[in-house]
Amino acid sequence: MAQDEGDAPARLDDVSAGRNADRAETLAPLLPADLLARYEVFSYRNAAGILKHSFPAQYDDLVSALRQLRITRRQIRTPGGSKSEIAKYIDTLFDAEWRETRIAADLHVRLMSPKGDATFSSYTREGYLDGHRIDFVKGRVALDLEWNSKDQTYDRDLYAFSAFYEAGAIDVGIIITRGTAMNTDFFRGLGKVLAKDGSEGAGDVHKKYGASTTWMGKLLYRLDAGRNGGCPVLAIGITPHCVAAD
Repeated sequence: MAQDEGDAPARLDDVSAGRNADRAETLAPLLPADLLARYEVFSYRNAAGILKHSFPAQYDDLVSALRQLRITRRQIRTPGGSKSEIAKYIDTLFDAEWRETRIAADLHVRLMSPKGDATFSSYTREGYLDGHRIDFVKGRVALDLEWNSKDQTYDRDLYAFSAFYEAGAIDVGIIITRGTAMNTDFFRGLGKVLAKDGSEGAGDVHKKYGASTTWMGKLLYRLDAGRNGGCPVLAIGITPHCVAAD
């Protein structure tokens, strides 16, 4: 019998996943040891170094948020709507300076002589960039959270990072998502989902977190393929070390 997609374990099937990330040993001087022990971290295009050395305030905000982050088994078992309890909780870890942001831009085009001493024609292409959104932006640092969406959501996030970066609006992006160790075996141990009244429901928790949802393996192959364009990206995976007892 074919295996249900929701039963497929989250794992890095490609042993070279993360092959284009910065070398793992370069992270030790850039991120606190306690966070490297609790999270799965991959840095692309020196994202960790850029964040620490060029944006110390945002770096401190991120470190503080990650140190505070403790999700519960009850939160994981609670059905989500348009926004899960976990996403709402993580929102509270960042202050109001981290704002949801949309980018819009028109393109002004001039056709000129090779020396630039004469303009033959010019026009404005309105809406050249429009509609790209990022969950949190503070200064020139962007951050998105993906806990349990369809994995295609990463394409939207990385395209937005690239659009902001190419427009000169940001210098680095961060994605916080489920780490590889938050896999089917882990979720099986949590039993049934909870009903709206908090009582135990009928569905299995692990079926909420299928292989085609947002977890580190689905993000890494997109980053390895360069779907972030030139934008440096720091990928942070939440692991069972971040899960507290209820």
